[in-house]
Amino acid sequence: MLNSQRSLSELPKMSAASQVERAVLEEEFNWLLREEVHAVLKQLQDVLKEASRRFSIPSPGLESQLKQENFILGSSSMDQVKGVLTLQGEALTQADINLKVAKSSQTMHFQFREDKQWKLQQIQDARNHVNQALQLLSSHDESYHFKTGTEVNKLMDAVMLQLTRARNRLTTPASLTLPELATSGLMKMFSPPMPGDVMVNFYINLSKLCLMVYQLHVLPPNTTKNFKHAGMLLHFTCGLNNNRFEVSHVHKVECVVPWLNDTLVFLTISLQLCQQLKDKISVFSSFWSYRPF
Repeated sequence: MLNSQRSLSELPKMSAASQVERAVLEEEFNWLLREEVHAVLKQLQDVLKEASRRFSIPSPGLESQLKQENFILGSSSMDQVKGVLTLQGEALTQADINLKVAKSSQTMHFQFREDKQWKLQQIQDARNHVNQALQLLSSHDESYHFKTGTEVNKLMDAVMLQLTRARNRLTTPASLTLPELATSGLMKMFSPPMPGDVMVNFYINLSKLCLMVYQLHVLPPNTTKNFKHAGMLLHFTCGLNNNRFEVSHVHKVECVVPWLNDTLVFLTISLQLCQQLKDKISVFSSFWSYRPF
């Protein structure tokens, strides 16, 4: 009986201690919503503005014109493909390519026509996603008062979605099938015109600008080949006469674009900042049973 009375007498003290703890936690959480969230949002904006600038580096003294950069393509296939690519923001403004034909010592030379340039959709999409993330962040300026952790998490999730999409566009090569390449505008970019047994594709892979060159030959009408190699279709039907082509050689050459590497680093840092803020919010979530979180 005495023990029961003692337990009952201790209950008010425990309740008071719990109330003090709850008040301290609520004060800390309010400070997080009021101060630290905005500090992180400012840091995110600064990092992403640097990322956005990498997509549009101006020429020295010409603020309205994007800087043109020349990149020499490096090859791992016996130097059968050599070239220089000129990149201006998201556009390939010039491609100068030398291709050594496999069956002979002849070297073919192609370059973009003067009136043509090729937009790299991957860069354009990545830039747009970064800018959408910046718009989300700027819609909550320092005067905005976050009321719940859920509200902060929703904002971080929306920003992280845009940043993940931006990163994925740069880390996942743009895939065009061989029939799509054969009918794409890219085949009409060159002077002299590219022969029907050669196709090319440009794409971004991480911090590299890549060129794929496919050498083809026409299969006889009665050919029954139907095989794949390394996941790539090595033959396809195309053209007005429904000719069947087989890929005889594939060459890949690439060059490193330093500002693409910078952009990927900024995206990684930003995603980490978002996740760290979400983790801080989640620390408090277990304490709130009486308050919407």
